[in-house]
Amino acid sequence: MKIGYARVSTDGQTVDAQVDALKNAGCEKLFTEVASGAKRDRPVLMEAMAYLRPTSDDVLVVYKLDRVARSLP
Repeated sequence: MKIGYARVSTDGQTVDAQVDALKNAGCEKLFTEVASGAKRDRPVLMEAMAYLRPTSDDVLVVYKLDRVARSLP
């Protein structure tokens, strides 16, 4: 199953475009969060990761890599 994760940095921003893209990509379950990319504590991201089943073909899908982390290293 495709599981989508959308994040914005501030309350003034909206996840609408990300959610639309994730739905169009076939995500059946969506998790959304308002949290700065600089923060390491992202409870909704951890919830999405915990939702993934290791014995299935679950995949976490994001709109862009910077929605998961500010920097890749």
